[in-house]
Amino acid sequence: MTYLELVNDVLVRLRESTVSTVGETSYSALIGKFVNDAKRQIEDTYTWNCLSQTVTILTTAGTHSYSLTGVGQKFRVMDALNTTSNVVMGDVPFTSMNRKLNFVTPVQGIPSEYCFNGVDSSNDTKIDVYPIPDGTYTLLFDVIVPQANLSSDSTSVKVLDYLVTQSAYARALIERGEDGGTNSNEAYAMFRGMLADAIAMESTRYPEDNFEAV
Repeated sequence: MTYLELVNDVLVRLRESTVSTVGETSYSALIGKFVNDAKRQIEDTYTWNCLSQTVTILTTAGTHSYSLTGVGQKFRVMDALNTTSNVVMGDVPFTSMNRKLNFVTPVQGIPSEYCFNGVDSSNDTKIDVYPIPDGTYTLLFDVIVPQANLSSDSTSVKVLDYLVTQSAYARALIERGEDGGTNSNEAYAMFRGMLADAIAMESTRYPEDNFEAV
C-alpha cells in the first residue's frame, strides 16, 4: 500500500472522511505521523527480509577505512564476506582494532576483520578493516536497513501494510480517546497478535534469525 492508502485505511477505521493527499487536513497529517511511527516500530521488531540489501565495498591497497554507503546509522549486519578470498569477516571490538592500527606497524594482507568507526559526510556508517588491504578485495555486507520515513503520497511501504494500519489505528485511538467503538487496548492487543503471527511465519523461512519479543 502507498502512504496515502495507508492513511486513508486508518481514516476509514476511525469513521473519518478519506483525503486526496496526506497533508490535506491537520488530522490526516497526524495520521500520517502515526503511520510512520507504526512503520518504524515494526521495522525495529524483527529482521524483515524485505528490508535486506547488500553493500559492496571494493578495497584499495593501503586503505583501511570505508563507508557503508546508503545504510545510514540504523541497520543490522546479517553477514560480512570477503568474496575475493572466500573469508568470513569477523566483527571485532573497536578497541582491538584501534590498537592493531596504532600500537604497532599495521599488517597488510587479506582483510578478515572489521569494526564500526564513525560516520562519513553523508551520515553513513564507516568501518575499519584489518589486515589493511594489500590490493583490491570485494567485501559484501548483507544488512537490514529500515525504509526512510514515508513522505510522498505514492511511496509504498515495504513491511507488511496491514500491520502498519493496525498499529497506526491503535495509536489514533489513544490520541482521540474512546468513542464507543474499538478501544485502544483492544486495538493494540490485536496488533501485537498480528505482529507475532507475522514474525512466526517469516522466521520459518529464515531460521538463523532470532525471534524478538513483541
